[in-house]
Amino acid sequence: MTDRKTKRRSTEWFGKADKDGFAYRSWMKNQGIPDDHFDGRPVIGICNTWSELTPCNAHFRDIAERVKHGVLEAGGFPVEFPVTSTGETLMRPTTMLFRNLVSMDVEESIRGYPIDGVVLLVGCDKTTPALLMGAASCDLPTIALSGGPMLNGVYRGERIGSGTHVWKFDAMVKAGEMTLEEFMGAEACNARSPGHCMTMGTASTMASMVESLGIGLHTNAAIPAADSRRKVLAQMVGRRIVDLVNKDVRMSQIMTREAFNNAVRTNGAIGGSTNAVIHLLAVAGRLGIDLSLDDWHTLGKDVPCLVNLMPSGEFLMEDFYYAGGLPVVLREMGENGLLHKDALTVNGRTIWDNVHDAECFDRSVIHAFGDPFKDQGGIVVLRGNLAPQGAVLKPSAASPELMQHRGRAVVFETIEDYNARIDDPDLDIDESCVMVLKNCGPKGYPGMAEVGNMALPAKLLQKGVTDMVRISDARMSGTAYGTVVLHTAPEAAAGGPLALVQDGDQIELDVAGGRLHLDVPDDELERRQAGWTPPPPHFPRGYVNMYVNHVLQADEGCDLDFLVGSSGAPVARDIH
Repeated sequence: MTDRKTKRRSTEWFGKADKDGFAYRSWMKNQGIPDDHFDGRPVIGICNTWSELTPCNAHFRDIAERVKHGVLEAGGFPVEFPVTSTGETLMRPTTMLFRNLVSMDVEESIRGYPIDGVVLLVGCDKTTPALLMGAASCDLPTIALSGGPMLNGVYRGERIGSGTHVWKFDAMVKAGEMTLEEFMGAEACNARSPGHCMTMGTASTMASMVESLGIGLHTNAAIPAADSRRKVLAQMVGRRIVDLVNKDVRMSQIMTREAFNNAVRTNGAIGGSTNAVIHLLAVAGRLGIDLSLDDWHTLGKDVPCLVNLMPSGEFLMEDFYYAGGLPVVLREMGENGLLHKDALTVNGRTIWDNVHDAECFDRSVIHAFGDPFKDQGGIVVLRGNLAPQGAVLKPSAASPELMQHRGRAVVFETIEDYNARIDDPDLDIDESCVMVLKNCGPKGYPGMAEVGNMALPAKLLQKGVTDMVRISDARMSGTAYGTVVLHTAPEAAAGGPLALVQDGDQIELDVAGGRLHLDVPDDELERRQAGWTPPPPHFPRGYVNMYVNHVLQADEGCDLDFLVGSSGAPVARDIH
């Protein structure tokens, strides 16, 4: 009998010379696994979010095979396991409702199986934070591997970006600037290869967060899914995770407070998605790191946007990669005092070791720090009597002339109310008004759907109006744009001040001052509050009921209250 006493977590399953060890090894051998795979070599779990209903991740079977090659080359034993896959493009009512459920799936799978280290295959928006959250709660050696963005969309010689041009073309149709036939003709040009959205939407943003946090390998963020170098990276990930297990480098040793500071500033430098705010707050909470909205304000607000990518700019992720990718951005940050240079990454080097010699090949795509694409890329945190716990706005996607604005509220009580009335020619609204959408937050929708970037009324689009101030407790797609105030907390369904706004109220937005104010006397707000009643329950059973009863507000990351904090991954009890 070979020696099975190597002190690894998996040894509790495969290292026993008794009936339990016999059973565990025997059942695994029905897949044709040789005996020497059970002799104490690291067991590497490959956590796969492949699904044909998650188009962004539909190429992950191939990616997983490449990771397996690397694990075997490094002397490990790869085992692939599935978890729930959340496809932003198809899943209703919103994948954000299920992010925390997926994180529980990931956590309990890692905790319950004989795994010494884990590779997280992530891509579509919520798969990245969900897998990071679940793995963080276990704190094993971990590497996240993004699936990569799609190739550029091209329609009639013009770059078109997934998500961004859906909103743009839809507005053009309503404004009479594009025919329906032309709109439909662009459909096949939009998503022409494997991969996630190729704009700097939430998926690309979170892939950049993975790299800037150090939990992904160098260059993870931008290699296109269809590029052979994405497969090479996957194989390198397989090799590297074995070394992390051998050296017992845990997730918490990589994703430190300094790493999160780097990620927050990186989000500003790339003009990243507002969704990153909620996701990083949740991931940090799983590790016991006290990251807050105030940190986003102090660390990220004044970071210049260096990356000229849609929805804020002109180019797409394929162009970003060819221009040098995220390492160039990180080098610019490091040379200008915005990077914790000694933060450790999963390749064993510091983040500065990885990027200090990065070279930019196209300054029209990645600008120098001294000549930024936009002066302000970071997320602005707004507070006031309309958002006492905070709200957020993305300046790089907003209209400068609306960053300080006062207007009359036009209120939509629900998304159904908005859909029914927005294109009514008799709707009392003009371009100076402030559109307010209620009951679309974590509890209200439920799940906080991406409906905050409300399309403008058709009658205003036909006049040439392209932007208005919009306020809600919802989220918006990272591919969207506009002067949109999001994540207003507390949300309307929880009795927050947003629930009290009425048609005709004056609302003041002051982005420079970080202020969002409802100009209504306190005694009148108290009167309205006394008459407010909570909305009826959405669903009286199952996960949705549990979610609504336990979800935290946006300023706390929308995690479930009983999941916050790291519990580690002890060996599960053996019941045989």
